[in-house]
Amino acid sequence: MEMSGVSAASGVPVIKLVEDPVEAVAAEPPWATKREKPRRCRQALLVIGLVTLPLVLFLVLGQESAATVWLQIATAKLTATNGRGFEDANHGHDDGAATGATAAANADELLGGLLAPGMDRGSCLSRYDSWRYYKHFPYAPSPHLLRRLRDYEARHRRCAPGTPLYAKAVEQLRSGRSADDTVECNYVVWLPFDGLGNRMLSMVSGFLYALLTDRVFLAALPPDSDDLFCEPFPGTTWRLPADDFPVAKLFGVGQHPDRSYSSLLDKKKIAVPEDDPAASNATAPVPPAYVYLSLGWLLTDRIFFCGEHQLAIKKVNWLLQYSDLYFAPSLYAVAEFQDELRRLFPAKESVSHLLTRYLLHPTNSVWGIVTTYYRSNLAPADRRIGVQIRMYGHSSIPADDMYNQILACSRQERILPAETDSGDGNNNGTTTTAILIASLYADYYKRLRSRYAARGAAVGVFQPTHEERQATESLVHNRKALAEIYLLSFSEELLTSGLSTFGYVASSLAGVRPAILLTAFDHKVPATPCRRAVSMEPCNLTPPRDVECRGEAVDKDDLARHVRVCEDWKDGVKFFD
Repeated sequence: MEMSGVSAASGVPVIKLVEDPVEAVAAEPPWATKREKPRRCRQALLVIGLVTLPLVLFLVLGQESAATVWLQIATAKLTATNGRGFEDANHGHDDGAATGATAAANADELLGGLLAPGMDRGSCLSRYDSWRYYKHFPYAPSPHLLRRLRDYEARHRRCAPGTPLYAKAVEQLRSGRSADDTVECNYVVWLPFDGLGNRMLSMVSGFLYALLTDRVFLAALPPDSDDLFCEPFPGTTWRLPADDFPVAKLFGVGQHPDRSYSSLLDKKKIAVPEDDPAASNATAPVPPAYVYLSLGWLLTDRIFFCGEHQLAIKKVNWLLQYSDLYFAPSLYAVAEFQDELRRLFPAKESVSHLLTRYLLHPTNSVWGIVTTYYRSNLAPADRRIGVQIRMYGHSSIPADDMYNQILACSRQERILPAETDSGDGNNNGTTTTAILIASLYADYYKRLRSRYAARGAAVGVFQPTHEERQATESLVHNRKALAEIYLLSFSEELLTSGLSTFGYVASSLAGVRPAILLTAFDHKVPATPCRRAVSMEPCNLTPPRDVECRGEAVDKDDLARHVRVCEDWKDGVKFFD
């Protein structure tokens, strides 16, 4: 399969897709017998229906009826859309799937081999169905990445909870000291920190680190995230059994844990070979059974990104990762990882795009919300534009100013259709546009809806929710937020807010270089309303600074070429090509 040309909305070059012969055989989970599977499927479908129905009703009925919107537009402006009236399109759209030729020609359910075949479809509908909704497939996974993912999946099956090797590793953890270098299973345990967007980016970063270091990635999922994501790896689980895990402090760790790597280093509980020649002989301290990696916005363990400290961390069996950052770009500054990252991701701006599509799949309860809303509201349009608006306390401005900034950005980057548009000028007035608003507030939705309705444009404006405040501690809130991230990712074009991890994740999933609204620092409207992203990679908002590493020298020219300042934050860095 090949992909050629350029993605029209984002300008992202489309890369040739190379098929890889490596196949994964999905093993049956040890905890599920064949006799239990049909009954469990029926029970799961019943629970999913009961859980999803209230949320679906809220999302679908929370704003003006989509059928009414499209029917009004159809009656006033159109006689046909893709050869059908809007009423037909609304009820008979091809499963809500992408209508563009790009999706049909350049996609497959395994995303170019990124996903392993053979996993149970019923347990996670989104895994093999999401390709129907994405509009852009700009990068194919490299053959090396595919091989490493299949190798990782095999290792995860050997070492996951419920296996003898996991039980052995937990017993070693109870001993209070790490085993020697011959141990087969070492772990990175993801711990929750901050909002949903931050969590998703830190998950992707932690998984990448596990991939680079031959560790197993497990997630300590709190109740507010318990039913958001499917199991990502075939024939196994990524869930840490927190109830009987020897380390009690998994949630609400804080950025200065007593057993952070830097703290243990200061207490001489762990030694770095470069600093202490004795670290490699019998008098060296025995590595602790586990350490916290405090990689949140304060970046307590910034020395983590030095090669010599990676040598010390390598000896610790259990790493508990506490981060709200997308720290993947900073791994490129570690010489030991640089060459492998080059091979895994020849196109650097594809890192988050490929890993997020691989790792994070909404559960059926969330996917039902996504697909129902998409089919009812967005599928009838020929073009979809996502607008994500986030206001921060440190940079808030009046709603009028923010609305004008959105319009100014749209004019600058030619995003939103003109108020009088009855089409794109090239399609006999039959092209329609759906604008999806993702915001905690309804104000911008109401303004844009009125703007287009008053002028009879062939434009529908939709907003699934307006929660008024972020409530990360609520599972229901997080389901809605995750549904909105995926709805945004099904857009042809995106306009997002600077510094927003929510927008970063949506852009990565979409494979789109968004127009990024610049932040109103000191409550002053920026002179330049927005910038078009040069790379669709998320920004690492707090990279390590003022750190002197003494390990192997990194290729500084290559580092400067591929890790540069973010478009929306002068103190952040991200991957570029």
